[in-house]
Amino acid sequence: MTIHVEGLVAIAIFYLLILFVGIWAAWKNKHSGEAEGTDRSETIMVGGRDIGLFVGGFTMTATWVGGGYINGTAEYVYLPDYGLAWAQAPFGYALSLVVGGLFFAKPMRSRGYVTMLDPFQQLYGKRMGGLLFIPALMGEIFWSAAILSALGATLSVIVDINIKMSVVISALIAIFYTLVGGLYSVAYTDVVQLFCIFVGLWISVPFALTNPAVSDITVTAVKQVYQSPWRGSVHQSDTWVWIDNFCLLMLGGIPWQVYFQRVLSASSATYAQVLSFLAAFGCLVMAVPSVLIGAIGASTDWNQTSYGAIAPKDKEQADMILPIVLQHLCPPFVSFFGLGAVSAAVMSSADSSILSASSMFARNIYQLAFRQSASDREIVWVMRITIFVFGGLATIMALVTGTVYGLWYLSSDLVYVIIFPQLLSVLFIKGTNTYGSVAAYLFGMLLRIGGGEPYLRLPPFIYYPGWTTEQRMHPMTGEMEEVVIQKFPFKTVSMLASFLGNVAVSYLAKYLFESGKISHKYDFLDAVVSKHSGEIMDKTTLVTRGNNIGLSEMSAVKPRLSVTLAAAFTRRDTLPKETVEEEEESSPDSSHHDEE
Repeated sequence: MTIHVEGLVAIAIFYLLILFVGIWAAWKNKHSGEAEGTDRSETIMVGGRDIGLFVGGFTMTATWVGGGYINGTAEYVYLPDYGLAWAQAPFGYALSLVVGGLFFAKPMRSRGYVTMLDPFQQLYGKRMGGLLFIPALMGEIFWSAAILSALGATLSVIVDINIKMSVVISALIAIFYTLVGGLYSVAYTDVVQLFCIFVGLWISVPFALTNPAVSDITVTAVKQVYQSPWRGSVHQSDTWVWIDNFCLLMLGGIPWQVYFQRVLSASSATYAQVLSFLAAFGCLVMAVPSVLIGAIGASTDWNQTSYGAIAPKDKEQADMILPIVLQHLCPPFVSFFGLGAVSAAVMSSADSSILSASSMFARNIYQLAFRQSASDREIVWVMRITIFVFGGLATIMALVTGTVYGLWYLSSDLVYVIIFPQLLSVLFIKGTNTYGSVAAYLFGMLLRIGGGEPYLRLPPFIYYPGWTTEQRMHPMTGEMEEVVIQKFPFKTVSMLASFLGNVAVSYLAKYLFESGKISHKYDFLDAVVSKHSGEIMDKTTLVTRGNNIGLSEMSAVKPRLSVTLAAAFTRRDTLPKETVEEEEESSPDSSHHDEE
């Protein structure tokens, strides 16, 4: 095995830079929030709520622009049967951020929540919060594992070093600076990583475009040269699948703790919205070099390159098209710089997911469900331990399981089908309760898993209209097998069924208990009769700061004296009376508390 010394040196320098920035951010902000009495655990989770537009815009963009995003976009543009028409991630995620900014960022930020699960526990109780934690955790862990797996493969293509070693080193660095500095370290390293991704990929593109083996990409977009045009097309029979996948990206990209961690760390609700719009623009800009690299791959006569006569798609290496183009169509020094960009993309997403998972566990499971009297120091230690545990789990999965992508596809579908409709209900629909939430959870899960998952060899037990069978080669075993392909948009239908089930069952339970059709003693979830039992989180339990401030009385954030953006903070006592009344009317749970 040949070791590329220049490549190793380039990666070592890059990793040391990231590590230095992460430790510097932790040191710079080690006393953040102390003067205002903000808990250290909350500072780790939401960075003292003083993340500005520059760092915030970068960190939110970097969370989406990961290894899967830049590799996957290039892969889909390159694949003959798909092309640009099926590279949905850039527009899907950009629209997801726009929708999140327009409708979700403001209510979440203005109510002062600390994690995405807070509103669920406030309205549906701690047990339901624990149930919703499961798909959220699975999504974050499998996402981290999938991108670490992609990193190992990418590094091995260009540098020819042991895949396992590269994955472990990358994961250890990300875990270390996340442990030390929490959100501050993650946010500041994201700025460096996004800059490296942008520069690294844009430096590579001109060299690859001018390589003699590459045809004019404007010609290969519409004409068949070495393979079918890279512009791609959507066949009529696949229209519903295309729409289903696009809705999954656009709406399923919202209910992730990695997104809300940034929203809730913004210095005001308006800033949270602006950050979302900036990140949407950033996602589109960062996808351009990936699209071009995919197009270059589709326009290359591989026989003229050092790669060999057989094209990557025929060697089942289409998912590696980005590192292959960097290595075989660019000079060595350029390909190593591009490689740094890819590893940057991976670390910028992996650290965010690990921090998000540990934040939700420490706050919503450990503190609010089991140890409400836990000290701040105890919660900080729980976070540190879980950062290490979840980071370790993701790394082990990246190394051991061959089906990590299949697991991620399924878990991201469950986030879309289960958590998104519940988030809609908890923020915008008055009167939903725990009975509806449990029913929605079961409906969504049953309908989605019933559709099967070919990647995991999970056969369907619900055959939706228009299903068909295809012979496909299994990516791990290489065996040809018959798989059921669902042409029906069953993921979006499952999501809608989950949402409608929540509303219908909630109102039915409310009617049955309040009308006396069912005796109050059978309200075993305490969801209708005694809304403020020990099970349902009351307002002050969720906001544990100095003198417990009720969420309804809470300002958007407690202004930090050290922050120059103090003017951007919103205090309810300075708002016009009409605005406060409008806000209270818009709160989905205000009716519950009025009855109290």
